[in-house]
Amino acid sequence: MTPDTPVHRTEHAWTADAPADTLYALVADVTRWPAIFEPTVHVRHIERTPRSERFEIWAVVNDEVAHWTSRRVLDAHRRCVTFRQDHSRPPVTSMSGSWLFRELPGGRTEVVLRHRFTVADDDPAAVGSASAALDRNSARELAALCRVAEAGPRVEDLVFAFTDTVELAGTAEEAYAFVARADRWPELLPHVDRVRLTENPRHVQDLEMDTVTADGDRHTTRSLRICRPGEWIAYKQRVTPRLLSGHSGEWTFADGPSGAVATARHVVALAPDAVTEVLGAHASLADARAHVRAALGRNSRATLEHAAAVRA
Repeated sequence: MTPDTPVHRTEHAWTADAPADTLYALVADVTRWPAIFEPTVHVRHIERTPRSERFEIWAVVNDEVAHWTSRRVLDAHRRCVTFRQDHSRPPVTSMSGSWLFRELPGGRTEVVLRHRFTVADDDPAAVGSASAALDRNSARELAALCRVAEAGPRVEDLVFAFTDTVELAGTAEEAYAFVARADRWPELLPHVDRVRLTENPRHVQDLEMDTVTADGDRHTTRSLRICRPGEWIAYKQRVTPRLLSGHSGEWTFADGPSGAVATARHVVALAPDAVTEVLGAHASLADARAHVRAALGRNSRATLEHAAAVRA
């Protein structure tokens, strides 16, 4: 970027009926983003301190999964988060911005999301495409952020993470291959009834799957999956069960002293208005958390345990 390169700016704002500190905390913890923000698929930290961080992020931009690296500075006192992409996706040549949280009377908060960007040769079509993507994704992110913050209970009661680790015979490469080849799951996993799987050359998978729970309920889910061959598979559910407003996760694989070690991590956001509908009139958020933890953990462990029994 040269000094005379035109810089384009956008600003999007949303007013939430929630405290500024709650909203700031949700934005500051980027590990929650895939479960909260519709466009975000996966985030992996590269560097992290209490006041700054650098991470890789995969997100849906203009109906495609884009990947870039961002740096952020976190200022809890001012309730401000600033960000800058290390390397932007062409034709965008730079992207930066900030999140601001302004306290309003009555416990409400104005959330302001700003972007600054440049494009190669300041091409009008590229500027228009980037602006449209920012308009679309910013509106979705602000709406989702405020919806979670306004839900009523503590955020920790709605958005939470958990892991399951299983030691397997065989190698990490074999366990990875079993999870990556989800098209074979209907033949190998008792809780999977149907799978449709496509994959592009960048190892981004689109997975649609019908599963059957222990009590006979059928659920259709659709996920985007990011695969790092032999190491990890991250996913973001785009169609979730009724009880969840968001669900993301990651499978990781490593070789241990006596075989492979596989870990399944989940980050979920509950849909509080669905709790009594799905679990009964007297069900609580605690019941919903326990139900989700048990169901997802059971399916993950079943998948990993079958990986031990079936060589890829």
